[in-house]
Amino acid sequence: MTNIILASTSASRKKILKKLALPFTCIAPTCDETPLAQESAIDLVLRLSQIKAQSIAKKYPDAIVIGSDQVGLLDSKIIGKPYTREKAIAQLLASSGKTVNFYTGLSVIHLASQQNITTYEPFNVTFRQLSLAEITAYVDKDQPFQCAGSFKCDELGITLFEKLDGNDLNALVGLPLIQLNQIMIRMGFNPLLIK
Repeated sequence: MTNIILASTSASRKKILKKLALPFTCIAPTCDETPLAQESAIDLVLRLSQIKAQSIAKKYPDAIVIGSDQVGLLDSKIIGKPYTREKAIAQLLASSGKTVNFYTGLSVIHLASQQNITTYEPFNVTFRQLSLAEITAYVDKDQPFQCAGSFKCDELGITLFEKLDGNDLNALVGLPLIQLNQIMIRMGFNPLLIK
């Protein structure tokens, strides 16, 4: 049995990974998620995904460790998790009627076979024109305080959008499952064949 570890305690990522019907455990990674000076959104998610996976892989070298991170880019500025009601409302007001570019990083590490693949998945979200009343009602109902961009697209957040543009909706939720499956196959761990 191949040991698989998701370097995250995110309920959304856990739910997505369950779709592969593989046994796995979740372990919280230890890392500073502060962006570096002049760091692009893509460089940030690649670096954080890898750091998260590496922090767990060091302790479990025989395991396949999966790390992921996500940020949005609005008007050339990185947006992340709001953490508070006020910041969630402000993020959604700023996003109203605009397209936000999301980048979800993915890092898969298997130290025992010296394999380490890190990539990212883009996904663009176009918000419809939203009123303050709609935004406030949404935030109070879905409480998306731990979600980059201040929405849960797999829940009531879907009502905020005019258009979604990307290859894998799972990436927008927090884990690029299509790419993860392809990487695992390349590494010799085909999810359909793992027993």
